[in-house]
Amino acid sequence: MHKPKVGISIGDINGVGPEIIIKTLSDSRILKYFTPVIYASSKIIAYHKNIFNDSFQFYSCQSINDIKHDRVNVVNVWIENINITLGKVSEEGGKVAGAALEAAVEDLKDKKIDILVTAPINKKSMEMGGFKHVGHTQFLAEKLDGSDLMMMVNDELRVGLVTDHIPVRRIHEKINKNLIQKKIQLMIKSLKMDFGLEKPTIAVLGLNPHAGDDGRIGKEDTEIVRPAILELKKKGLLVNGPFPADGFFGSSDYKKYDGIIAMYHDQGLVPFKLLSFGEGVNFTAGLSGVRTSPDHGTAMDIAGQNLANPDSFRRAIFTGLDIFKTRTAFFEDSENSLLKGKKAPAKEYDEKEDEILARDKAL
Repeated sequence: MHKPKVGISIGDINGVGPEIIIKTLSDSRILKYFTPVIYASSKIIAYHKNIFNDSFQFYSCQSINDIKHDRVNVVNVWIENINITLGKVSEEGGKVAGAALEAAVEDLKDKKIDILVTAPINKKSMEMGGFKHVGHTQFLAEKLDGSDLMMMVNDELRVGLVTDHIPVRRIHEKINKNLIQKKIQLMIKSLKMDFGLEKPTIAVLGLNPHAGDDGRIGKEDTEIVRPAILELKKKGLLVNGPFPADGFFGSSDYKKYDGIIAMYHDQGLVPFKLLSFGEGVNFTAGLSGVRTSPDHGTAMDIAGQNLANPDSFRRAIFTGLDIFKTRTAFFEDSENSLLKGKKAPAKEYDEKEDEILARDKAL
């Protein structure tokens, strides 16, 4: 059986990224399920392991071609000495994070790794280091020749965004029928291809309070959002809405749908994180490669204090493994048997993660 290669970009070296990576990969049992490849430098990993786990072992190499499948590998994308200033935004931190991300994405694009898991970055550090994109998602879409959909997922909840990292005052300028339909269709495709769902059902949230209240609180929901949904329904897609966001989550209606489309960042992520913080995963749908990340940021305020919880990062890895396996089966099956009732292989790696956690609790 092919053991997947999981590439891990180090993220901001002054945040909690290195800590959650080391804590996750310190469990040797994971080597049965995948080969970890950290894009960073041996000096950076050595610095952080002395803080969090002095017994953490890794194999230092110069490229993906040199890795060992029974070890935690560190590909050296940065050879210069680096000044690590825990909890501080820095130009050096942004440069290292950018170099690691670019190297990992190139290997994902060339299929030298199977999955990319990105540790958190700090947007200010990235900007100071010369990174020209708002964040991971836009960079990945450009490099991996895809249309991107930011999705937050856990075992029971999947939330996608029509708009993501833009100012609130500009949201209404970006919302249009074509964009809404594009994001809905990306979610449907991903739910079939990446999650093994035969006929996914989608709920769409309204842009305005009370979904516009029949035009009394803004016209966008009646003139843009609803027509976009109706057109897709006529094509046979199982899409409903627009729903008022507050009542939708407050009444637990979210449990009735396979996927939820929110109009903007906080409309989707605030309820998602309230319901699943620490157990959620950020997944970029629509790309040619599988990319996941934890559902939190760099947490500069606790960096270096051994307080960071690695659960979301671990889940990001195992969710990525499940998605990769489901997607591989989808494309390998010329008859598209996944869409004809064949049981999807999703959750296999999720169950392996649960086994690891259950054993830890028993000790």
